[in-house]
Amino acid sequence: MKQKSDIKILNKKAKFEYIILDCYTAGIQLFGTEIKSIREGKASLVDSYCAVEHGEMYVKQMHIAEYRFGSYANHEAKRDRKLLLQRREIRKIERATKETGKTIIPLCLFINEKGLAKMEIAVCQGKHTYDKRQSLREADDKRQIAQLKKQYQPT
Repeated sequence: MKQKSDIKILNKKAKFEYIILDCYTAGIQLFGTEIKSIREGKASLVDSYCAVEHGEMYVKQMHIAEYRFGSYANHEAKRDRKLLLQRREIRKIERATKETGKTIIPLCLFINEKGLAKMEIAVCQGKHTYDKRQSLREADDKRQIAQLKKQYQPT
């Protein structure tokens, strides 16, 4: 029986920079050395985005470090990688992004129970500066409440 993998690479700025409207889980098409690098946790979703081209979804600018034991057949660090979604999901996402200000971004990259690499993507809308300040204020309030609960909790 396989153990559940704890590999989860997050796009930490996504929830701060964007309002998440709709989420999808997609498979990702990888080469052999790419999955090995992901299992080592050597991937980054910073500045990456998704795009629909010719009816297929691709993730662009995602960095997966070269595998350290790779040979001449090692992969390119930043290349377009195909996302595996159903046609109706791709059409639905494409229609949603036709609206002004909407984009598709990857939220996290993880290994599922079967050992396959999956990516959670979202249709998002960019936040304004005042929305970002509100998000920071809410996070600060939650942190203060948690500290107060911890402080006044009877032992």
